[in-house]
Amino acid sequence: MKRHLILAGLILLKFIIQYQLISPIYDLHRDEFLHLDQANHLAWGYLSVPPLTSWFSYLIKILGNSVFWIKFFPALFGALTILVVWKTIEELKGNLFALLFGTCCVSFSVLFRLNTLYQPNSFDVLSWTLIYYFIIKYLNSEHPKWLYFIAVAFGLGFLNKYNIAFLILGLIPAIIAVPERKILCNSKLYYSMLIAFLIILPNLIWQYMNNFPVFYHFKELAETQLINVNRWSFLRSQFLFFFGTFPVIGFGLYALLCYPAFRKYRLFFLSFFITIGIFLFLKAKDYYAIGIYPIYFAFGAVYISTLLENKAGRILSPLLIALPPVFFIPAYLLTFPNKSPQYIANHPEKYRKIGMLTWEDGKDHQLPQDFADMLGWQELAKKVDDIYSKIPNPQNTLILCDNYGQAGAINYYSKLGIRAVTFNADYINWFDFSHEFRNLIRIKNSWENQSEMNETAPYFVQSIRSDSITNKYAREYGAVIFTFINAKININQRVRKEVEQEQRQHMLPVK
Repeated sequence: MKRHLILAGLILLKFIIQYQLISPIYDLHRDEFLHLDQANHLAWGYLSVPPLTSWFSYLIKILGNSVFWIKFFPALFGALTILVVWKTIEELKGNLFALLFGTCCVSFSVLFRLNTLYQPNSFDVLSWTLIYYFIIKYLNSEHPKWLYFIAVAFGLGFLNKYNIAFLILGLIPAIIAVPERKILCNSKLYYSMLIAFLIILPNLIWQYMNNFPVFYHFKELAETQLINVNRWSFLRSQFLFFFGTFPVIGFGLYALLCYPAFRKYRLFFLSFFITIGIFLFLKAKDYYAIGIYPIYFAFGAVYISTLLENKAGRILSPLLIALPPVFFIPAYLLTFPNKSPQYIANHPEKYRKIGMLTWEDGKDHQLPQDFADMLGWQELAKKVDDIYSKIPNPQNTLILCDNYGQAGAINYYSKLGIRAVTFNADYINWFDFSHEFRNLIRIKNSWENQSEMNETAPYFVQSIRSDSITNKYAREYGAVIFTFINAKININQRVRKEVEQEQRQHMLPVK
């Protein structure tokens, strides 16, 4: 009962802190808008992500689409990750110190940062941790039900984010290299693989029916973002993710190699380095690897607890448990959007020192990219609402944006219920041509708006440069809103051609 109360307290504390990490100055994040909009277009796949996030988005929509529920689900997945680590430590026969120390190391870490945003990453980490936990359960009992649980966890993880495939790529050679490879002769393993395949099959069929757009997405990602990834920065980030507590992972890896009680888990030692090696080879983004670590805190905490089974250890134990929250304080002060944009812009050095001002373009900016991606959206939606309400017959107006952040933000924050679209990301499949458009509200990126008036104005009776985003800290700063009224051409026909062109470019079948 005592342990259950402590665990419940840790989880409650997780939720309380999670809701205090973002200043109300900031809006939702650019990516969150896209994921939320998927609730209005349910499918077995998307250009950007597999379908699971859209199911949670639909549930959030039913619950009212409030910020509370948007932030609740990533916090929930983080809390469940803590629960799984706790259960893993129990499975490894860890004492109360190991339970508290291991879960604190996981709690007061990058997970707080990851769990602030409604993205697939929080469930991804939970999926990795669950699979590792079920493997430990199987190694201890050899009961086939754990193979089936692994299959379900992998299937859901795959439907959440394809990143889970790297876990399997790291596990296979590790299993082959250890005596536990006898599992490869167990027919139940192949039944579980069939279950996993059936779970992910609808998404694979969707990919096939849409010409596997995931390959285009990976190619685009490699050419525009991963090309700027530095392998040394990747390694440095791994230590920063678990600032001050990363040595616990080192103890866990050492124990897997040398501690007799962990001999049967030795495949985890090999899997760790194989998986990290794959990420390094592919120049993956640093946060792709976060799912690896929680389970190794369980190994490390249990092993450290065996080193403290003396009088001195009983004195050190409370100090060690206090270390993760203490080390979290500098991370809280720097890595969360809890300071105003003005403050960050006026104190750039401490942010620059840890690489937070470097964006995916490889250049330094005045705010961290994620923070800049959380500004200017309500301003944009309000201004579009004002413009829309003044247009004659506004229901015949197409709101066309340059990127999914603009479109998603308008759709989320609009008080008039208007629906914006873009030729970017999944929105190329979400155009509605069921009625004829006569007017156009065009939102252009700041670096692409110079020629818009010259190019588009001749096709309309009236053309106005209506407004722009004025928040200088927003990534969308300077984005211009143009209004074009009473078209001289068939807008539907012209836009449909551009949509078809974008669909072909993304290797999608033209619809």
